[in-house]
Amino acid sequence: MKKRILITAGGTAEKIDQVRSITNHSTGKLGSFIADLFLKHDYQVDYVTTASALRPTAQINLTVEEITDTQQLDERLTFLLTKNRYDAVIHSMAVSDFTPVKSYTQKDFVEQINQHFLKSGLPLTEADLANMIETPVTTTTSKISSNTDYLFLALKQTPKVIQKIKVLQPDTLLVSFKLLVDVPKAELLQVALASMQKNQGDFVLANDLTTIKGQAHTGYLLNKEGQIVGEAQTKESIAQLITQTILNEGTKEL
Repeated sequence: MKKRILITAGGTAEKIDQVRSITNHSTGKLGSFIADLFLKHDYQVDYVTTASALRPTAQINLTVEEITDTQQLDERLTFLLTKNRYDAVIHSMAVSDFTPVKSYTQKDFVEQINQHFLKSGLPLTEADLANMIETPVTTTTSKISSNTDYLFLALKQTPKVIQKIKVLQPDTLLVSFKLLVDVPKAELLQVALASMQKNQGDFVLANDLTTIKGQAHTGYLLNKEGQIVGEAQTKESIAQLITQTILNEGTKEL
């Protein structure tokens, strides 16, 4: 039976209104390199990505699934992981930690706060603020007004999609990614290991944004024990490292 792998790549975009969204700088290039390598090894590749991200070379063994935001990613991964059995899942997509739930003009925000004081006469608590944000508001506009000096945007934490992967497929090999910014190597590796353990992963690619410049991209691949199983200095070599590691794991099972 042909081996099957699920790869996510690119970056989610969380809608503010019909013309604006919050997104990140992920290009999906590393994910596309990994997919190309597995396609060369005759894997069936299910590739979940975004409209603006780079994609692997189209071929018969490749299925591309396009999503926009974290909710769509959650729904698509749940569907795929329920429908198919995967030998490995490589979750390289940069997923938004927060999504917009409500916006206020300067005037509207002040009015909401003042209404609370008029009704209760008490200081605003975290619960009061959450209730204010989560109370539905009827609106006829699909675009936030720019007629305000300040715009207040409430963001709500998104679900940790990666934590569903091992719940739905406990036996799959899970490779996750951890990106930090300008931290010592020891801290980067420690945080990456903790993240992998929390997500029940098998490997994690630890990288620092300050080392990603042009063709350069330093990455450390850690196993469950926190050992560095490989280090690479470019996206191409990181892709080769991850691919070969998974291929080696598959050979051990034979």
